Amino acid sequence: MLTGASGYLGQAMSLGLAQAGASVVVSSRTLDKSQSLAAELPVIGNAQHHAVQIDHLDPDSIESGFAAAIAAAHQIDVLVANGHEALANDWKQVSPEQFNRQLQNATGYFLLARHLRNHLVKHNAPGSIIMLGSMYGLVGSYPDAYQDLANASPVAYHALKGGVLQMVRHLAVYWAEDHVRVNALSPGPFPAPAASPEMIEKLKQKSPMKRMGQPQELIGPLVFLASEASSYVTGHNLVVDGGWTAW
Repeated sequence: MLTGASGYLGQAMSLGLAQAGASVVVSSRTLDKSQSLAAELPVIGNAQHHAVQIDHLDPDSIESGFAAAIAAAHQIDVLVANGHEALANDWKQVSPEQFNRQLQNATGYFLLARHLRNHLVKHNAPGSIIMLGSMYGLVGSYPDAYQDLANASPVAYHALKGGVLQMVRHLAVYWAEDHVRVNALSPGPFPAPAASPEMIEKLKQKSPMKRMGQPQELIGPLVFLASEASSYVTGHNLVVDGGWTAW
């Protein structure tokens, strides 16, 4: 199950899981988007793809969407918590309400993860939970990369992603005895097509590889964490950043 599946990175990750032979339940805040995506995913073998509606900021939507996913797929053994409501305002502009709302994304991750953990324990089945982190949960950003081109990287986003990484460690040690692994996948610079070209050029200079990431470059790491290839990996943050955090 992958949330935020209709987003820039979500689409690539959904495709990658389907190409690896998984049956994928995709979710979006609007059902028509997730239905369109599910219909486009390749079917390998006996795989079956399903679509549900989930808003990470709405606990009722999380509960009903997860229930719908179970009703459709019957068994879910992997959760990729990727859904995210973006925030444009930086530290100069962000209101207390906006800051708190951004942190609600972490609440959504937790509620979804707990739903899956309880589902797996009920069926005595192992599973894998993957939460989307970010390099900006590990390091600060470079002010000069954004200056005069875009708002600074939002402080609430940094707080959110740092919190997600710590939540992963915490849940991993509590749920290991349940045979539920919890890890984070942290992309580095993967700017969406609408990002400022001038800002991208500045960001390239901050990267050891001197380029930005491409969405398909998350697929291998994601499939690794989702599969038995990572059966002894939990509480880990797999960073895919072109060396950004190695500086």
